[in-house]
Amino acid sequence: MHTESWPIMFKRCAVAVAVLFLSHPAAAQPLAAQIDALFKPQYKPHQPGATVIVVKNGKTILRKAYGAADLAANRPLTPGTVLRLGSITKQFTAAAILLLADEGKLALNDPITRFFPDYPLGGKTVTIEHLLTHTSGIVSFTGKPSYGANMATDFSVAQMIDGFKNDPLEFEPGTQYRYNNSGYFLLGAIIEKVSGLTYAQFLERRIFTPLGMKDTAFEGHERSRAPRAAGYSKEEQGFVPAKKLSMTQPYAAGSLVSTVDDLARWDAAIGAGRLLTPASWKMAFKPYMLTPQKSTDYGYGWHVGTLQGVPVIDHGGGINGFSTYALRLPQQKVFVAVLANADSGGPDPEVLAKKAAALAIGKPFAEHKAITLDARALQAFVGDYETDSNDKRSFTVRDGVLVMQRGQGRAHPLKAFAPNGFFIPGSLAQFEFERDAGGKVTHMTMTQDDSVRRSARLP
Repeated sequence: MHTESWPIMFKRCAVAVAVLFLSHPAAAQPLAAQIDALFKPQYKPHQPGATVIVVKNGKTILRKAYGAADLAANRPLTPGTVLRLGSITKQFTAAAILLLADEGKLALNDPITRFFPDYPLGGKTVTIEHLLTHTSGIVSFTGKPSYGANMATDFSVAQMIDGFKNDPLEFEPGTQYRYNNSGYFLLGAIIEKVSGLTYAQFLERRIFTPLGMKDTAFEGHERSRAPRAAGYSKEEQGFVPAKKLSMTQPYAAGSLVSTVDDLARWDAAIGAGRLLTPASWKMAFKPYMLTPQKSTDYGYGWHVGTLQGVPVIDHGGGINGFSTYALRLPQQKVFVAVLANADSGGPDPEVLAKKAAALAIGKPFAEHKAITLDARALQAFVGDYETDSNDKRSFTVRDGVLVMQRGQGRAHPLKAFAPNGFFIPGSLAQFEFERDAGGKVTHMTMTQDDSVRRSARLP
């Protein structure tokens, strides 16, 4: 999955009503109705929900909200409601850095010691590009054991950096990709040092105001009175208000709030090549290469990949109370954003956004219908399957259900759609098992989005 979780863990287009049909047997409804039918069953009126926008060729296909913005007040979400973005913030931080680079005020190969002379790196060199691409080796502060206990505390930028700068590097800079919130925090501090403005001021003056993004801001520095959504987490008793988080901590890695309308304006600006030079936009969407053969599939603030065989540029966010996802299909000129006001217990915005985008380009994902296999049949798949030393998955049977787990990660109950095929409900992942001539299961192939990985069953 591309969604990155924060631990707690265009000028507004009129709604298009043109009748657009997919070249698919099931396409008996207008495109807007198909996409609405995808989202509507996922959200109940009196539970947290989501705001959604789907744009194609500059026209809004769907702009709608589902569920409640505030459970206590029984206030529904509206398409213009403001929600936290989480790590979608990173693309704005990256764009701000590229703006300064285009103006000659910094270079992407600048070592960070140019801006933090006393930063202890043990003789290693970490560059701005390493920070942008999550390849610096710096410890991510959100992964430290002490993070959760202090997440509600306000800290200065300097205090936050002091909290992780003395930790040893996790690897040689530029040799590995490891998602890193500390890197983007440092980028925010660099923006401030170079521009003489606070991070909030720089984004407001140089990005949000010029692009008409009136409802987008560093949380706590809003300029509009658009309604805000409360954020929730799912616990045993139901949805409860999310734990408090001081936005001084996510900062340039995850502090922004916005609306789906403003994100559509942002996408339109990108499509028109505004703000940055063509060369900078090209670099932002070029995956960083660890070696000539090994790609990170991450540019500057965006993931880069494919969706149903076409290029996709995307990013997600997970932060206290909210889960978000936005993607653009540059060749098809499709943009989708899904902003949800629950960080757990609800449908995955990434899955819904990708399904909506696939519908928009006439390449919908297959919808599996679950079948029942008996316990004896399920036992045939039990075992460990390995692609390489970094990709090992275990399959077990629990209470009559086949369960998949990668390493020490979350255990996922599976449903069968064929005698040798399974899927994770609410996701795009599916697993198909192979048998030898004697009927013994020998391999498993996992398909997710356009990624296909074949694993051998271990003895």
